[in-house]
Amino acid sequence: MFTGIIEAIGKVTSIAEDGTNKTFWIESPLSSSFKIDQSIAHNGVCLTIEEVAENRHRATAVAETLEKTSLAHWKEGHIINLERSLLPTNRLDGHFVQGHVDTTGICEKIKNKTGSYEIEFSFSKKFAALIIEKGSICVDGISLTAWDVKKDSFKVAIIPYTFTHTNLEHIKEGDSVNLEFDLIGKYILRKLSLDK
Repeated sequence: MFTGIIEAIGKVTSIAEDGTNKTFWIESPLSSSFKIDQSIAHNGVCLTIEEVAENRHRATAVAETLEKTSLAHWKEGHIINLERSLLPTNRLDGHFVQGHVDTTGICEKIKNKTGSYEIEFSFSKKFAALIIEKGSICVDGISLTAWDVKKDSFKVAIIPYTFTHTNLEHIKEGDSVNLEFDLIGKYILRKLSLDK
């Protein structure tokens, strides 16, 4: 379980393919503190730490993960958001994030609002019921508030601190991002569908 509050950014230093899997070596200021078998959110995707070597760590994504997330498009040098799992004693500054990505979205527009940034993302209409105006949304592991929500798009407002302390500073129009919709909304929708 995560909160969507990014602790550090990392850089993909190498990628190896093994059958349908991809293994990533990632360099970051947090890597040396990771432990084998620990769950870490990488752009919102929960991956298991397999090896730690100084300021780098290794994690593998299986075919299912590669199909449903943006990890299949990562290249060497890619900048990613990192978050360690939630401790029961921590404040919940973001919202409940599982690290189980629902789908990918596309960055459609980035506007510099002179002091903040406005970013619009599009996504498949089949997920429209899972996002609401002023509701929580997790974009590449970042807990954000959605607004101007439509059937296939939403916007977020980004403060300068979030912009410079996450990978949003490197995002470009047309880039793919990982989306995890609010956990509570998913359970409510499931319950309503079973009651029909």
